[in-house]
Amino acid sequence: MAGLNPEILLRAYAVGLFPMAERHDDPTLYWIDPEKRGILPMDHFHVPRRLRRRARNNFYEVRCDTAFAGVVRRCAEPGEGRGETWINDEIVRLYIDLHEMGRAHSVECWRDGRLVGGLYGVALGGAFFGESMFSRERDASKVALVHLVARLRKGGFTLLDTQFVTRHLSQFGAVEIHRGGYRHLLSKALDVNATFYCELSDEELAAFLQSTSVTS
Repeated sequence: MAGLNPEILLRAYAVGLFPMAERHDDPTLYWIDPEKRGILPMDHFHVPRRLRRRARNNFYEVRCDTAFAGVVRRCAEPGEGRGETWINDEIVRLYIDLHEMGRAHSVECWRDGRLVGGLYGVALGGAFFGESMFSRERDASKVALVHLVARLRKGGFTLLDTQFVTRHLSQFGAVEIHRGGYRHLLSKALDVNATFYCELSDEELAAFLQSTSVTS
């Protein structure tokens, strides 16, 4: 995939494609267009009971876009439950460029001055394409996801693309839809004027959690 740049990457997202590498040490990128696509319906978001308490009591300090490169690089590292990742050096470079263009964002969990969890993704119109997450302390990436969904809903986003559905994401209500249905939702979302940059108060987070389904 020679000559890939942020502008080409954004055009690919707009038609439903995203890039991946086979391994973090493989320089080759491939366009992925799965027959079944994972999405997380934000109006039917589930939050486990324990996580609800942790997200509400400010156990972690949650920030956005203060350590984007650090989040991406930590997502690229092998971690618990994953011996290999698909994020190679080219992915890191491209998404840092997208961040500098204001198109890619991170949600970060900090504790005692340390970055201990987070996620990153790409915003385009009213669609947010979740890329990867990491956690170095219990529930850190999950708290970041709760804050992401609350922020996206407040900012007017209509589509949260998770690419695939994992067991980790299914507990929050992630579902698979066929490629055609996904592209229909994507087309509608691209016409939405949404913003990632909206402040989320403690009261708004509490109201968001109150509106979500509780799971055990």
